[in-house]
Amino acid sequence: MTLLESGTWGGRGWTGRWERLSGGEADITEPATGGVLGRTGVAAAGDVDRSATAAAAAQPDWAAAPFQRRAAVLRRAGDLFTEHADEIKDWLVREAGNIPGKADFEVHVAAEECYEAAALASRPPGVLLPTEEPRLSFARRVPVGTVGVISPFNAALILAIRSVAPALALGNAVVLKPDPRTPVCGGFVIARVLEEAGLPAGLLHVLPGAAEAGQALVAHPRVPVISFTGSTPAGRAVGEAAGRHLKRAHLELGGNSALVVLADADLDTVISTAAWGSFFHQGQICMTTGRHLVHESLYDEYVDRLAAKADSLAVGDPAREKVHLGPVIDSGQRDKIHQLVTASTDGGARLAAGGSYEDLFYRPTVLAGVTDDTPAYANEVFGPVAPVRSFRTEDEAVALAAASEYGLSLGIVTRDAAHGLDLAARIPTGIVHINDQTVNDEAVAPFGGVAASGTGSRFGGDANVEAFTDVRWTTMRSTAAGYPF
Repeated sequence: MTLLESGTWGGRGWTGRWERLSGGEADITEPATGGVLGRTGVAAAGDVDRSATAAAAAQPDWAAAPFQRRAAVLRRAGDLFTEHADEIKDWLVREAGNIPGKADFEVHVAAEECYEAAALASRPPGVLLPTEEPRLSFARRVPVGTVGVISPFNAALILAIRSVAPALALGNAVVLKPDPRTPVCGGFVIARVLEEAGLPAGLLHVLPGAAEAGQALVAHPRVPVISFTGSTPAGRAVGEAAGRHLKRAHLELGGNSALVVLADADLDTVISTAAWGSFFHQGQICMTTGRHLVHESLYDEYVDRLAAKADSLAVGDPAREKVHLGPVIDSGQRDKIHQLVTASTDGGARLAAGGSYEDLFYRPTVLAGVTDDTPAYANEVFGPVAPVRSFRTEDEAVALAAASEYGLSLGIVTRDAAHGLDLAARIPTGIVHINDQTVNDEAVAPFGGVAASGTGSRFGGDANVEAFTDVRWTTMRSTAAGYPF
């Protein structure tokens, strides 16, 4: 069976069936070649209204279904991701510019997200509470109703399924708005997998669209919870709008994560770690290592060796060549990256490697001699750029690592792992990795950042229960209560 026959979904969206959307159609472009891979429907506000209303109507029966039924659908979905891995990986490579290894990882995590979500369906739904009265008192977790999911292009499959799967498993319906640049990887794959897994029609809607659709989803009265992954400026707008409508918004936003390399680090191993943190998936990951903070005793050698590693990496079309880096998503992203690199060198930073591009293929770049004011150091680049800065004391390293509006991920490299853990406790961050770089993700782990990186750990493990259910206090007496009125 072919999971993604384009004649089925071409130019459409998913509402429980494939249908035309009122915002028209758009090309799905392969970033490596500029070729057209297919057509997607584009959602407008009216489509969101219809889907949110239909999802809210379908949700109560799903919430009332035996937990075994919900779990079975999610387990089957996990199996289907594995069974159709080759087909899904091809779309991840061509539509999103993934190298094959990253595509493998996305499919693996998607399956694991479904398996972990299946286990949520049978979690104890609440706790007994003490009470002064002759009654049973308990707090019960109940589905929120319909969850709105807004997901980005950079890890399109993972960053959608990590909200869709647990939300469904816990008894909710979902309206998913994937990035219109990656509607197949970020939406249609999930729709097809869950359709084949037996999810009842109407519980999942996939509406690729731009800002109009996202704004309509955040504002819709039948969607009480929004799960948003994207840039910090967009996340601020989503959070502000959600606040006006008195609904919860789980925001997983940008980052400018630091890798702290202490004086006792082994450069023979750390350079590979550092390069992966900055250059994996062309740096288009929220957790990308955006700041390399290196002890002054290692700094010069670190820069030289990281630059040599960058120069050795192959950049090209991942569907047709064996490469380390593929294309960035589009010309707008490429131009933003290059503007930050150019402004940095104009401001005094030294270009140790890279700094050039051909079409959408940006060379992995190393910048030395950066300061607080260097644009590629001070801002999230979302590209394959590694700014390197030295420090003298560990107190200085802590101050530099903490001196960012972001707080997503942190890596510390040292031969004394326990000391690294103590050092990490002094730096605000949502995620810490000792003796590893900043880009890591597992379905079982809580994920999220602090400050400008988001509203804390809202995905993974127990965080999913917090995100996609409400707590309802319930009491029950054997007879009606009497009062002195």
